Amino acid sequence: MYLVALSISINVQSQSLPKREFRGAWIHTVGNQQFKNMTADSIKRMLSTTLDNFSRAGINAVIFQVRPQADAFYISEIEPWSRFLSGEQGVAPEEIWDPLAFMIEESHKRGMELHAWCNPYRVTSNDREQLHPNHLYFKRPELFRKYGKQLYFDPGEPESIEHTVKVIADIVSRYDVDAIHFDDYFYPYPIPFEEFHDDASFVKYASGQGFEYWQKGDWRRNNVATLIRELNDTIKAIKPWVRFGISPFGIHRNLKDTPDGSGSQTNGLSNYEQLFADIPHWLKMGWIDYNVPQLYWKIGHPAADYKTLIEWWNSGNFGRHLYIGQNISTFKEPDIENPGRSQFKTKMELTRSLTNVHGNVWWPGWSLNTNLDGFTDSLEVDYQRHPALIPAYTFIDSIAPDPVSFTRLRNGLLEWSHTQRIKTTDSMQFPQFFAIYRFPEGVNSDITNSEYLFKIVQGQNLKLEKQTGKRIKYRYIVTAIDRCRNESLPGKVITSSY
Repeated sequence: MYLVALSISINVQSQSLPKREFRGAWIHTVGNQQFKNMTADSIKRMLSTTLDNFSRAGINAVIFQVRPQADAFYISEIEPWSRFLSGEQGVAPEEIWDPLAFMIEESHKRGMELHAWCNPYRVTSNDREQLHPNHLYFKRPELFRKYGKQLYFDPGEPESIEHTVKVIADIVSRYDVDAIHFDDYFYPYPIPFEEFHDDASFVKYASGQGFEYWQKGDWRRNNVATLIRELNDTIKAIKPWVRFGISPFGIHRNLKDTPDGSGSQTNGLSNYEQLFADIPHWLKMGWIDYNVPQLYWKIGHPAADYKTLIEWWNSGNFGRHLYIGQNISTFKEPDIENPGRSQFKTKMELTRSLTNVHGNVWWPGWSLNTNLDGFTDSLEVDYQRHPALIPAYTFIDSIAPDPVSFTRLRNGLLEWSHTQRIKTTDSMQFPQFFAIYRFPEGVNSDITNSEYLFKIVQGQNLKLEKQTGKRIKYRYIVTAIDRCRNESLPGKVITSSY
């Protein structure tokens, strides 16, 4: 169905794609039952194949889940190995390797960012899971609460915040991540007729923090806000260029719950009332760098209409980046105005026409491997057919790196070098990636034209494929891209018909 939509739309939509657009994909590890029966090499091959498919589909940011349940998909002295890697929590893989380090290296090698996706408070998914004897739960059980069949940190305990901040600080200090990413799990999703039992921490701390007995909801929101603020401060103190992003549930507040009329015309669970997460406040305070609301519904959904929600989030993002969390399965829903085609085209037009929307994140990222209903083909052939630079985080740093200082082409190998003219130890001023533009003979060498952005690479060379048949003469230009995605001025123009 996606390809039907593609064939209908490709002739009517604008041929120009945005030069800058966030194109992320989530890779979840929670619940994974494959890895425990695989060797390290087979897992690496699976992940590498996934990244290759991402690259072909135009993805430029990988959001990889590394802390699904107060555990680690990386080598850690703070939390145990994840059960979803070896099959048993705290048990290292037979061949010791570091999935996070591997994914950073392989993503960067392909010119893609790596965002380390962490869950702040979830400890188990059900009451059958066994925690490792060295887990913090057995040392400080008072920090945890059981809710339903799951175990969570109590967000009202200051030590829960301290522990989470410690874990994230460790990741940022030791790994070359481009961002830390949190999803929508703060206070747990409500279970009918069951209360989250945090009365003890409320009695212990609320009054001293300025909250009355009737302000438990405000107190809970303050607990989560404290975590977010301290995380951002900690991340930026260690590496100022590492971004902090949140992917909340798609409804902030319903109109019926907001006396001032600020909520969306929806009727569902809300971040503010049920999960105690006030994302607009965090954006306004500058505590997060990007926001990815999970708009997992179709256009025309009776309780949570996609169009209503994307326009609501677009209306106020306080100068931060806004990306849309997209559920791939909803893209095959029939178009409201033309049921003979899918909603793919309309959804993409919405994301690219709204001023404050800067891109998309695809869920689930694993499904790009299967090309469900031709979805991956549609990205590769149409909607993400040219590479895109990630929008620059100019509110962190707006200084562009120096241009490439030397470029040459020999025997099909395009090479360049970069020398920083002004001596500095500021890592934000050095390039992390390089953008290569390719212009056919007779076409103006304009690097603002997205059609001619050819490759984004990490290294300082690119092997060009030898042309067969009639050769076309191309001009190549290389620019430097820094960690906040500022782009340098163009380097020297190189001509080749290789």
